Amino acid sequence: MTDKKPELSAAMKSKVEPKVFKKNPIIGTKFTIAISSAKGGVGKSTFATNLALALKQIGCKVGILDADIYGPSIPKMFGINEKPKSDGQKLDPVVKYDIQCMSIGFLADQQTPMIWRGPMVTSAIKTFTQKVNWKDLDFIIVDMPPGTGDTQLTFSQEIKMDGAIIVSTPQEVALLDVKRGIKMFDKLGVKILGLVDNMSFFKGDDGKKYNLFGEGGVKKTAEEFKKEFLGEIPIDPNVGKSGDNGKPIVEENPDNEISKIYLNFAKKIKSIYLLDQKQS
Repeated sequence: MTDKKPELSAAMKSKVEPKVFKKNPIIGTKFTIAISSAKGGVGKSTFATNLALALKQIGCKVGILDADIYGPSIPKMFGINEKPKSDGQKLDPVVKYDIQCMSIGFLADQQTPMIWRGPMVTSAIKTFTQKVNWKDLDFIIVDMPPGTGDTQLTFSQEIKMDGAIIVSTPQEVALLDVKRGIKMFDKLGVKILGLVDNMSFFKGDDGKKYNLFGEGGVKKTAEEFKKEFLGEIPIDPNVGKSGDNGKPIVEENPDNEISKIYLNFAKKIKSIYLLDQKQS
């Protein structure tokens, strides 16, 4: 009788060894930044659009990819009602406010539900990342859907994402999903740039702050998971109105208090990537 352990077959090894995914960059772009939350209704699309416009304001070439197949928001928030042109091989992004945009909402009626199973969603995402003529972009901002499903897996496993920003309200029920999202990105090897506390408070005419969704929850979550806390964005009714009108607040009113917060976020993102690249 021998103590020698049997060697693992190739099939058995594949089950115990972690799989290494080959991640490809999106052609025509330098850096891909995902805006995620894993929770719906926290202002993620509003954040994505205004961050994209803020990056443009400080001199970056920017695109925005609406990865929410079931609930696209970019057509409404950018006021786009046209279909992208195609050469038969690739789609040209629709350009609005000097931002290159792509969304499933450009290809289907906005009131038509996308009753698709996972493989069709994955196919659409691959089209938007591989068959769109993105041109000379410094940044492409990806507006992620809620959850931790097919879209998030496709991007995390196949696309070279340079970072993700997690957006949430301070409400505990929102943070439950956010925590799952953080664990997902960590597990899949996607760098989390930090967490943003959106709709953190409302300032009344009396000058007082009203914490409508709780207080401090996002910062505590950032500390719990050892991530950077990027800051707070208060509630301003003008943000919602401008988005509904197809001209987000950063484009409509760059001097607005909220616009200045987005510009600060954009400067930080630019310094992390573009300026550091020049120095290295």
